[in-house]
Amino acid sequence: MRAVVQRVDGAEVVVAGETVGNIVGEGLCVLVGVTHEDTPEKAAQLARKLWSVRILEGEKSCSDVNAPLLVISQFTLYGDARKGRRPTWNAAAPGEVAEPLVDEVVARLRELGATVATGRFGADMRVSLTNHGPFTLVIDV
Repeated sequence: MRAVVQRVDGAEVVVAGETVGNIVGEGLCVLVGVTHEDTPEKAAQLARKLWSVRILEGEKSCSDVNAPLLVISQFTLYGDARKGRRPTWNAAAPGEVAEPLVDEVVARLRELGATVATGRFGADMRVSLTNHGPFTLVIDV
């Protein structure tokens, strides 16, 4: 699994004009990509990392300050544009594999005590955020 994590001062995801997920104030906006070899165990590992990574103000984690997370699936994190002009998506898991694993990340975060908002899997989403820093981190598990 791969996550692109941004420290934010608020973020939201809109689908067809409707806000389907948002967080207010300090937190993390997390784009999650799934590849073919990923498992529920990797989803749990990613959730633990997201909850405990110390990238908020003052080297705090979400668990330290009870900061919310906005988790959004994004298969394009496994795009490959090394050859030609059109990326390939061969490394990205198909929706029927990826969706339950993204849901597992969210469920595990909630089990840890996190407040989690989400996007809508497979939808055409508009993501807005205020990146605080800017601070962006790629996490692979």
